[in-house]
Amino acid sequence: MESKIERYVTAVPKVELHVHLEGSIQPTTLLTLAQRNGVPLPVQSVEEMQRWFTFRDFSHFIEIYFAISRCLKTAEDYELIAYEFGANMARQNARYAEVTFSPSTHYFSLGVPFDTFFAGLTKGRQRAQAAFGVEIRWIFDIVRDIPDAERNRKRAEYTLAVAQEGREDGVVALGLGGGEVHHPPEQYVTWFEKALETGLRSAPHAGETVGPISIWGALRTLGAERLGHGVRAIEDPTLVEYLAERQVPLEICPTSNICLGVYTDISSHPLPRLYAAGIPI
Repeated sequence: MESKIERYVTAVPKVELHVHLEGSIQPTTLLTLAQRNGVPLPVQSVEEMQRWFTFRDFSHFIEIYFAISRCLKTAEDYELIAYEFGANMARQNARYAEVTFSPSTHYFSLGVPFDTFFAGLTKGRQRAQAAFGVEIRWIFDIVRDIPDAERNRKRAEYTLAVAQEGREDGVVALGLGGGEVHHPPEQYVTWFEKALETGLRSAPHAGETVGPISIWGALRTLGAERLGHGVRAIEDPTLVEYLAERQVPLEICPTSNICLGVYTDISSHPLPRLYAAGIPI
């Protein structure tokens, strides 16, 4: 029997602000995509895939992320995953979502051009809106842990360019994803300045695997209006006060934080303290 709080959480209208589209693909859909595009996977059934999906470490996560992404080839594939994401949001009574997507991965690593993937994403989100009343918008994120500086620059420039091109069709913000360690926000100020100048919003990831210095960098140099994660703000009382005074929202993902070893268990997670301090969560 559901508890009162479970019934409330199920029924209340919601928004989803921290989700990666590639990571939202359901196992059955992934098997279908792999089969129709002739992409081999190390698993052949939903049960095997669920075991494969069980988090081990960050390297395993990246392995699965690329295995999933390689199954996407056509505009119809991207349409399908966007539409199914909308259906999943409707089942959770989520009415609005800002979904992170990594264009440079699909173009540079997988060879899928912008016209292909964005046509599919656009049609999928339009179908989801019509069928379920779910509004989907996109955050195109720069993937920051590319080791070669020139490749990194090209990917950042590409991400900004396609984000600007997609503004009239649902792209609302420039994001910053990938590994924080050795890749501080300050390295990406050029592209975020240009994004803000053209009307895109700033929504970088910061403050999960690196502490307050990463959050300060995102706020001061990238003009961050909302932060992916941001939990390690708790380590700096001045930063906590700053976020509360300016009402900068944090997209907190406790399961991610625990899987990555940022916190050992849910009882040690700082979410209640950040909320009590007046920071929008």
